[in-house]
Amino acid sequence: MLTVQELKALPKVELHCHLDGSLSLKAIRKLAQMAAVELPASDQALRELVSVPDDIEDLLDYLKRFDVILPLLQTAEALELAAYDVIEQCAAENVRYIEVRFAPDFSTEKGLSVSEAIAAVIKGLNQAQADFGVESGLLVCAMRQYSNQRSQMMFKVAQPFLGQGLVGGDFAGDEADFPTEVIEPAIKTAQQLGIPMTLHAGESHCAHNVMAALALGIRRFGHGVALGGHVDFQKQVSEADGVLEMCLTSNLQTKAVKNLASYPVVELLANQVKITINTDNRTVSNTNLTKEYDLWQRHFGITKSQFLEFNLNAINAAFCSATIRQQVIQDLQKGYAEN
Repeated sequence: MLTVQELKALPKVELHCHLDGSLSLKAIRKLAQMAAVELPASDQALRELVSVPDDIEDLLDYLKRFDVILPLLQTAEALELAAYDVIEQCAAENVRYIEVRFAPDFSTEKGLSVSEAIAAVIKGLNQAQADFGVESGLLVCAMRQYSNQRSQMMFKVAQPFLGQGLVGGDFAGDEADFPTEVIEPAIKTAQQLGIPMTLHAGESHCAHNVMAALALGIRRFGHGVALGGHVDFQKQVSEADGVLEMCLTSNLQTKAVKNLASYPVVELLANQVKITINTDNRTVSNTNLTKEYDLWQRHFGITKSQFLEFNLNAINAAFCSATIRQQVIQDLQKGYAEN
C-alpha cells in the first residue's frame, strides 16, 4: 500500500472534473465577495453548504449543492478566477493533464454570452498553466434536459475555440428522463462540427445509454457504472476501445451504486474495460484525486502499476494534441519509475 504522500506525489491525469463543483472554499469566498453574496462566516458551515453529506437521497439531491455556486459564476472575471483555482488545486497533487468541463449556458443569467463564458474559462486555464505548468483542456457541457436546438447552438458557438483551449464536448444532466436517443441530433451536430465527444452515460442505472452512445461512435463515458452486471455490454465497450471516466466517491454519494461491494471494478477489469479515476466534483464530493486513489487501493487492492495503467488509459483517451500526449506519457512513466 502506498502512503497518502506517495499517492499525492504520483503524476496524474484527470478526464472528468466539473468546474462549478470543484472550487476551493477560498475561491468561493472571493467569488461571493465579487458578487456581493453573503456566505456563512465559518469554513465548516460553508463546507456543509457546498458539499454533500453521505446520506443524500440521489443524484438530484446531490445537484442541489450547485445552486450555491452557479450565481457566483456569471461574469468573465468570476469564470476566469474559477478556472485558475481548479488548476491550482491540481498542481498541488501533481496532476499533469486535466480536462475541465462546464456548461456555458449556466453562466448567461446576467448577460454574459456563451462565447464570452467559454473565452473566460480558457483565459483562466491558460494563466494557470503558465503559473503552475499543468496542461489542461476545456470541455463544454450541453444539458440533456435542454432542447436539441439550444444544445446545437451552444456547440456551434463553441466550435471556433477548438484548438484554442477547447478540446471537446459533453452532455450532462438528467440521464434517466432524457436518454441518449433523445439528444442524438445535438450529438451528431457536435460531431459534424469536429468536436470530440464524451458523454455522461451509465450513471443513473441506465446501461443502455452507454450502448446507444457507443453506437454513435462515442468512446468515452462519464461514470459508466451501470455496466455492472452487463457482461455483454462490457465486452462490447472493451472491443470498441471504450474508456470509463469513473468517479467512486461521487457514485457512492449519488447512489449510482448501492455500496462499495456493488461497485463493478473487478468485473470491468476482468472484461478488459479501460478505467480512469476521476473526482467529478472536488468540492461537492469533498474529495481530490489523492483521496480517490487511496480509496481504490484500500477497497479494490489497486496497485501502483495499475494506477499507471489507468493514467495511460486517460491520456490516450484525452482530447489533447499529440505533442501534449507524448509529453504527459513521458512524465507518467518517469514519475512512476521514480516514486
